Amino acid sequence: MTDNRETDLLAAVPDSLFIGGDWRPAASGNTLEVFDPATGLVVKEIADAGVDDGKAAMNAAADAFPAWAAIPARERGEILRRAFDLLQERKEDFALLMTIEMGKPLAEARGEVAYGGEFLRWFSEEAARVQGRYAANPEGTGRMIVTQHPVGPCFLITPWNFPLAMATRKIAPALAAGCTVVIKPAELTPLTTLYFVKLLEDAGLPKGVVNVFTTSTSGAVSEPIIRDPRLRKLSFTGSTGVGQKLLEQAAHGVLRTSMELGGNAPFVVFDDADLDKAVEGAMLAKFRNIGQACTAANRFIVHRSVAEAFARRVTERVEGFAIGRGTEEGVTIGPLIDDRAVAKAKSLVEDAVSRGAQLKTGGKAVDGPGTFYEPTVVTDVQPGSDILREEIFGPVLAIVPFDTEDEAVSIANDTEYGLVSYVFTESLSRGQRMIDKLETGMMGLNVGVVSNAAAPFGGWKMSGLGREGGAEGIHEYLQTKYTLTPNPHA
Repeated sequence: MTDNRETDLLAAVPDSLFIGGDWRPAASGNTLEVFDPATGLVVKEIADAGVDDGKAAMNAAADAFPAWAAIPARERGEILRRAFDLLQERKEDFALLMTIEMGKPLAEARGEVAYGGEFLRWFSEEAARVQGRYAANPEGTGRMIVTQHPVGPCFLITPWNFPLAMATRKIAPALAAGCTVVIKPAELTPLTTLYFVKLLEDAGLPKGVVNVFTTSTSGAVSEPIIRDPRLRKLSFTGSTGVGQKLLEQAAHGVLRTSMELGGNAPFVVFDDADLDKAVEGAMLAKFRNIGQACTAANRFIVHRSVAEAFARRVTERVEGFAIGRGTEEGVTIGPLIDDRAVAKAKSLVEDAVSRGAQLKTGGKAVDGPGTFYEPTVVTDVQPGSDILREEIFGPVLAIVPFDTEDEAVSIANDTEYGLVSYVFTESLSRGQRMIDKLETGMMGLNVGVVSNAAAPFGGWKMSGLGREGGAEGIHEYLQTKYTLTPNPHA
C-alpha cells in the first residue's frame, strides 16, 4: 500500500503524451500500466502511444527547430538553469517517484537526483561556450571560418535503470546546442521522465522543443521517427543488441548517433591494493542501483594472495545489507526490475556454481511480493562461466583469482565490451600501465564510481559510440561548417 504522500505525488505525474506543448492522450485511447517492482502492484496507468503519436511528436520537434536554434545560447542556458533550480526544489518528489517505479533505495534515488541535476547545470553553462575558429589559410589567399551549428531534431531513447539521469544527460546537451527533442522513456519506468518534462514546461521551455511519448510498442513507433528525413540525431542507452538494430535503421538517413550500450566491467585488485579502499569501492561499483547499472563491476579479478581476505570482507559487508522496498528506513537492496532480471541472476549464479565456483552468501530469489534477489558473493569462478561473459545486472559479486599483472590484463580485456574498468593498486606506475592497457572508455583508479556530468561518459568496442557529459557532450549535438572568404588585403 502507498501512503498519502505517494498517492498525491503519483496523481501529480502526467498520464499523457506531451506533443507540441500540449498534454494529450494516445490517439488510440490505449493505456499501459506502470508497476512498483517491490510490490508488483500497478501504481499508474498512462497513455500508450501508437505510430501516429510518434509521427506527431516528430512533426512538433521539426516545426519548433528553426525558432529554437535561433534563440541566443544564453537564453537557452538560462532555461536549463531554471530547470536545475526547480529540480532542487522538487528533489524529494523525484527521488520518491524513482523509488516507486524503479525500486532503488530512497538514499540512492536522492543521489541520482543530484547527479541528474548536474547535467542541467553543466550544460546551462556550456550553451554559451560553443566555439569556432578563424584563421588565414596556409597559402594566404583567404580566411577560414569554422562554426558550429545545432544538428537538428533529435530522437532520444532512455533506459529504465536511471530514469532521471539518463533523460537529463541527453536532453540538456541537445537543448544547449539548439536542438529540439523527441524522447521515449522506457516502458518500465516512464513516470520520472513525464514528471521531468512537466518541470521543463514549468521552466519556460517553448512549445515543441521537447516532446515525450510513452509506449508498449517501442520498435513499431520508433522506426518511422528514425526513418523520417527531418531527424538528424539518434541517441540510445540500452542493450548492445537493440543498439545494433537502431544503428542499422539510422544508416538509412546517415544519422548522427550516440550509443551507450552494454558493459562487462572488470574490477582488478592487485596484491599491493589498500583493501579498505578496495572493499569500499567494490560495494559502490557492484551494489549501487542494486547492481543494475551498465557501469556496475561484473568481474572481480583479485590477486590470489589477497583473494581470500577480499572475499571474506566483502561477504561480511554483503551479509549486512537489508532487503526491502526502497522507501523503508535502512533498506540497502531493493527489488530487481522484473521477473526476468531475477531469473537471469539465478541462472548465472547456478551456472557458475555448477562449474566449480564457491557460493559464499546469497544465491536465491526472495519470495514475493516483489522481484527481489539476495545480494550474493561467489568466489573461484572458473573460465567459461556465463557470469564472466554476460552482463549480470543484479546484486551478484563474482571473484576470479589471478597471479600476474599480464594475466589480470588478459582476463579484464577478454570481453567484447569496453565501457568502464576499476583498478586498485598503490603503485603509481602500475596504475599508469593499466590506463594504457585496459580496453575501456572509462576507468576508476582506486575509486568505485566514475560518473560525473563534467566528464565524458562512453565506451569502446561493443559498449558504444560517442560521449555524454563533459565538454565533449555538447558536440554530439553540433555539426561543423567551414567557410572560406577571400583575403581581405588582396
